[in-house]
Amino acid sequence: MTTPSRDPSLADRDPEIASLIRHEDERQRDKLRMIPSENYASRAVLEACGSSLSNKYSEGYPRKRYYEGQQFVDSIEELARDRIKALFGVEHVNVQPYSGSPANLAVYFAFCKPGDTVMGLGLPHGGHLTHGWPVSITGSYFKSVPYAVRRDDHRIDLDDVRRLAHEAKPRLLFCGGTAYPRTWDFPAFASIAREVGAVLVADIAHIAGLIAGGAHPSPVGHADVITSTTHKTLRGPRGGMILTSAQYAAALDKAVFPGLQGGPHEANIAGLAVAAKEAATPEFRRYAQQVVANAKALARALSDRGYSLVSGGTDNHLLLVDLTNKSISGKVAAKALDRAGIELNYNTVPYDPRKPFDPSGVRLGTPAITSRGLGEAQMEAVAHWFDEAVKHAADEAKLDALAVEVKAFLGDYPAPGILV
Repeated sequence: MTTPSRDPSLADRDPEIASLIRHEDERQRDKLRMIPSENYASRAVLEACGSSLSNKYSEGYPRKRYYEGQQFVDSIEELARDRIKALFGVEHVNVQPYSGSPANLAVYFAFCKPGDTVMGLGLPHGGHLTHGWPVSITGSYFKSVPYAVRRDDHRIDLDDVRRLAHEAKPRLLFCGGTAYPRTWDFPAFASIAREVGAVLVADIAHIAGLIAGGAHPSPVGHADVITSTTHKTLRGPRGGMILTSAQYAAALDKAVFPGLQGGPHEANIAGLAVAAKEAATPEFRRYAQQVVANAKALARALSDRGYSLVSGGTDNHLLLVDLTNKSISGKVAAKALDRAGIELNYNTVPYDPRKPFDPSGVRLGTPAITSRGLGEAQMEAVAHWFDEAVKHAADEAKLDALAVEVKAFLGDYPAPGILV
């Protein structure tokens, strides 16, 4: 009888990958991570995601699987669903979508036929690819009628949305986006959807944590379907989910499986269950409120330094900065800021005259830095470093010096889940 050999650790089995992961840990520890769609998952969430659940295949739904050995997986997925239902106050949740985009695609599959008309905020105005933008499958298989923000104040013109909806008669009406810094008026969108017989879909991927924490109004009771990612402001693992009423539960479940996916990623679903438990605490509610307070404080600090903010500020977790008056493109600024220890992304601004791969703006947010414990008082320092990096974008020595300052500053604010 042979003795089983020791199962090597990652460092032993693949030191190259282990080293790269360690460097990524250090990068996340040492930088101001300000991409609005990023955050820090807790150590508990990361442990669930890295568990033996990655070994299990679980096609189907709890108590209705196609494979055996589901005794514990079923309970885990049920816990995730029950916790999300309680957190958001909905009747039904599907936690199996692999990410937000497949969650949205499942909505199309449940309610539309190819060629049907859909409406969503246009991508250049802060919407998402999967709301019918032409380069997405959703804009190729369906007729897209995008709505926009006004030129003068960069706010959504609900009268124009209503006009377009009455003309187009969309099957789906999306509200939600990736670069819209203002509150979504879910009751107003619901009214428009009812008038034209559309299914209202609230995509809350960016603001799910703010909604759970009471820092943004909820679409529950207004939207027929709610889609979301499970990370971003919710601080869970990478994944997607669909929230709805009992009326639409069967159609949406069938669209996810067997319509679009096979076996769900149960390790990530376990991570979501943990994140949902964390989000139901008073501490998380304070976190969500602080995310918004920090974003507003940062907006004031940048405005004081002469930066032009799309819509004039923010109501949520993100800022969109138009750098035209600073004579620098968004891409150049983003590269300089990254070298200076501030991670964000270049982004188009409404009615941007520049190309999408070299736009006029940058997008930044406060979810991750708030998770590290930064408050309103620290936003002045963040704005200072931002301003210095933009001013000295061509000075590599200056940018490197700023990165040293940022790293030293963050030493007092541990990064959740990062053990280095």
